[in-house]
Amino acid sequence: MAMLINGQPGEQISALDRGLAYGDGIYRTIEIRQGKPRLWAWQYQRLLADAARLKLPLLDEALLLAEIVQLAAGVEQGVAKILLTRGVGARGYAMPADSQPTRLVSVTPWAGYPQGRARDGVNVRWCDTRLSCQPLLAGIKHLNRLENVLARSEWSDPDIHEGLMLDQRGLLIEATMSNVYLVEGQRIVTPRLDQNGVQGMLRDWLFAHVPQLGYQLDEADIAPARLWQAEQVFLSNSLIGLWPVARIAGQALPAGHPCCQQLQALLVLQA
Repeated sequence: MAMLINGQPGEQISALDRGLAYGDGIYRTIEIRQGKPRLWAWQYQRLLADAARLKLPLLDEALLLAEIVQLAAGVEQGVAKILLTRGVGARGYAMPADSQPTRLVSVTPWAGYPQGRARDGVNVRWCDTRLSCQPLLAGIKHLNRLENVLARSEWSDPDIHEGLMLDQRGLLIEATMSNVYLVEGQRIVTPRLDQNGVQGMLRDWLFAHVPQLGYQLDEADIAPARLWQAEQVFLSNSLIGLWPVARIAGQALPAGHPCCQQLQALLVLQA
């Protein structure tokens, strides 16, 4: 792993950093291809939106991009991660008036996922861990991901590739590391993220691009039973791209709808 902390090579931060103490910060994970961050404009816009929500200083785009490119030089395919905390602070929850944010940028080699998952679909399960409702944090990719950590700890079977998460109301919100979509004819629906969940970069990209293929993407409250009525279910995140769901808890879902494959082909064309 290659890492810069506030622009300098290193791997350590202060034990007093608020990101460590309180999860007071945000992050994004970005695919690197041929030394460049993929879909950078979309990633940066989400980073800015999350920073504004948590009252973190706005990040300079040119600086961030330069640091990623520096670390990714010669990397044909890898993963970049940007992590921003509020920085070092005194004891207590109050936001320091003069805080200096901590900026971590890293690039690691691509571990990858089997190509068959994007082609043939994935097996998913229902998670017992429920998401809490907190509108102030809904959608933000903040540093407290304990609900997702607990949900992912529920299985170790390598043949299960993701876990679907409900919230306290019993509504589908997301999977442990991805957003969820249901295809219903020419309409695609994805869970509302006004109470909880993470608004992934690729979710934004889909809202902007699905009309090119004649589909309409809407948010909705989605009860679990609705998945069995869908013509296709698929998942998204910035590293996996788009995965169709083949089975939920061992039960096969309908196959053959072209939506996910069409969107995968469109995504391949994006820099």
